[in-house]
Amino acid sequence: MRLTIVGSGDAFGSGGRCNTCFWLETVKGTLVVDFGASALPALKALKLDLNTIDGIILSHLHGDHFGGLPFFLLDAQFLGRRERPLTIAGPPGTRARLEAAMEVFFPKSTGTKWRFPWSVQEVAVGVRTDVLSHSLLTAEVIHQSGAPSTALRLSDGKKVFAYSGDTEWTDALLPIAENADLFICECYTYAGKVTGHLSWENLQPKVLALRAKRLMVTHMNPTMLAKRDEVSRANVLIADDGLKLEF
Repeated sequence: MRLTIVGSGDAFGSGGRCNTCFWLETVKGTLVVDFGASALPALKALKLDLNTIDGIILSHLHGDHFGGLPFFLLDAQFLGRRERPLTIAGPPGTRARLEAAMEVFFPKSTGTKWRFPWSVQEVAVGVRTDVLSHSLLTAEVIHQSGAPSTALRLSDGKKVFAYSGDTEWTDALLPIAENADLFICECYTYAGKVTGHLSWENLQPKVLALRAKRLMVTHMNPTMLAKRDEVSRANVLIADDGLKLEF
């Protein structure tokens, strides 16, 4: 797999980072994991070909993780002139939330006569599911979003990419991360407890228990960004917008 980090920021763009968006080139296609509000301009800044995206997988339904989708769909319709099918996979409730967002941002847009076929695949939590010939397994985590918030484990048959989504510490992360070639974990703040999020103080003692081949932290606020050197000394990778990694 080849990863391009399109956005690694928190909801507030701390450090000038874009909202969460990971571009994955696998042996079976091109997938994007999460599509935050700033994802479309971030993708264009990196000159990535949007028409090569086969599918978009969502961890949960907060705006900094899916809010760019209405803009992407309309860009594909009117500027990209997309013709190839698109699959959007997410937790239960994805279709209704996406349609609601589209109507808020662009009233009557859900009635568009689309030039390309697109579909929403709602993924049952905890059930191994085929998404565009990839194996996807999700686990519910601790993060209130009005629908199940999930961590996910994605395999193309050769490599495994895993991602925590947004969450407090939960043992549900352990089977998601175990033996993954890369596990990207949110780490919002440096110390203390924040509802729905991890701190380095809470994550660092769990690093070995996760048993991922490589661990990377993302979704960092200013207190966490200020401690990058400490994280690096713990042999943990740090997500940066534009970073490319092959695994």
